[in-house]
Amino acid sequence: MSSEAVPESIAKKREREEKWGAAIEKKAKETKAKNKLIRKIIHQRAAAYDKSYARKERELVELKREAKLSGGFYVEPEPKLLFIIRIRGVNDMHPKTRKIMQLLRLRQIFNGVFLRVTKATLQMLRLVEPYVTYGYPNLKSVRELIYKRGFGKVRHQRIALTDNSVVQKVLGQKKILCVEDLIYQIFTTGPHFKACNNFLWPFKLSAPSGGMKKKRLHFVEGGDAGNREDKINALIRRMN
Repeated sequence: MSSEAVPESIAKKREREEKWGAAIEKKAKETKAKNKLIRKIIHQRAAAYDKSYARKERELVELKREAKLSGGFYVEPEPKLLFIIRIRGVNDMHPKTRKIMQLLRLRQIFNGVFLRVTKATLQMLRLVEPYVTYGYPNLKSVRELIYKRGFGKVRHQRIALTDNSVVQKVLGQKKILCVEDLIYQIFTTGPHFKACNNFLWPFKLSAPSGGMKKKRLHFVEGGDAGNREDKINALIRRMN
């Protein structure tokens, strides 16, 4: 007995489903191959960054040693990166000061942001100095802040940096593929620093363990406000 003829509509539906299935399978394979390549690139970049950081550290040690042997001292180059933490609320704050705090994205107490060292930045910081403390973060501080407290701005939403895909989605066009790329651009104030810094949501830090000393006094007077240079790293440890 001959098998029953399959209705044309069902035959077309089966053909359509087979095409869709083949297209989905092809796309899955392409995505898998692409992700594998990206993982390889990320691994290579991370290794290259580690070598670069280690080389710079060795060069600094050698320059200091040479200067000491010649009877002089080595003056380190001016830092390029700042980390600013808001330490006071809005009480008795001038409207102009409040506006600068908004421009710096420091809307809440214990918010922290990275900034590139420029003349304009330093002028703004002088105007809001009683309300903030700032200094020059080292690589360990930058890395710990981004890995532990890092959130990205994705379509105006605050998304945790738990996966490299979050970074790729927003910064992939600038060849920023992973969190290590982000850390490198921030720490070295690279060519994509502005895009990476705008992508990072202001850090929400905890109150420092052991509390603050005197918020209304400058750091050099035994207080907390103002520029504490590399001592900012110790404060970041207490707040992170």
